[in-house]
Amino acid sequence: MRNGNTMNVAAITKDEILEILQEVKDPEIPAVSVIEMGMVREVIVSDNQVKIVITPTYSGCPAMGWIHNEIKKVLELEGISNLIIETRLSPAWTTDWMSEETKLKLKESGIAPPQNKTNDFDGSDLFNIIKVPAAIICPFCDSDDTKMISEFGSTACKSLHYCNSCLQGFDHFKCH
Repeated sequence: MRNGNTMNVAAITKDEILEILQEVKDPEIPAVSVIEMGMVREVIVSDNQVKIVITPTYSGCPAMGWIHNEIKKVLELEGISNLIIETRLSPAWTTDWMSEETKLKLKESGIAPPQNKTNDFDGSDLFNIIKVPAAIICPFCDSDDTKMISEFGSTACKSLHYCNSCLQGFDHFKCH
């Protein structure tokens, strides 16, 4: 539909919208899309409108404005102009929304993926909601002989680590 004509929204399906949104890469992790990250929570196609519900990976994520604009841009290129993009903070995004394939893509791009599930939180220890495993596996050599350099890496949702085996620095995507 990239001919500049406005599309009849009723003529497009939710699956087609999701396929289009695969083009929107996470600006901080360009190896994966916002779909793969689990940030697109809902797509609602009605007779005359498309509504996209997105959840940031981090409530203070500075990339949300860019992501919003990219979603709008790729859909408008397909002729979809009657669009609502809603940012929803609850429930909070969790690494549980990432597939194993997405975690593999993170690893292949040099980012240690989250290593544990977060859905077992019982609410009893509010100071340890985000759990960092004692040893983060190096995405380059798979060694667990690593150490945390900083609780914050290239972005707030990642921590910075160093591998004592291959001598590489790397980010770890925190579980939350």
